[in-house]
Amino acid sequence: MPISADRFEEIDEGDVDPGPGTNADEILAFLEAHADKAFTQTEIVEATEVKRGSVGPTLVRLREGGQVDHKGRYWRISDHVQSIDAATAHAGDVAESHETVPFEYDEWQEYAVDPRDRRE
Repeated sequence: MPISADRFEEIDEGDVDPGPGTNADEILAFLEAHADKAFTQTEIVEATEVKRGSVGPTLVRLREGGQVDHKGRYWRISDHVQSIDAATAHAGDVAESHETVPFEYDEWQEYAVDPRDRRE
């Protein structure tokens, strides 16, 4: 999908925004599904549909964007991405719980303490 020249000028070279179906999206999805492990490029090629020649350059871009970590021959999803995923999941769970369990203000008020009453 083409973008405007203005949008092109706004792109930071360090940005890695893996859209659906991209090599980066495929690799990130695999690494996130196996966040407790690290993999070689060959293992990533074998586990995904990304071509061998594309895995290395894609991993480098993802590392530069802070989305994957690299040590020796091994690659894994970054702790930062895992933290964001966990926070997003938690926020979703909290939002969902507020939709399914109505907040009973009157019941809460019975047990609430007015901080002005705590003066010593």
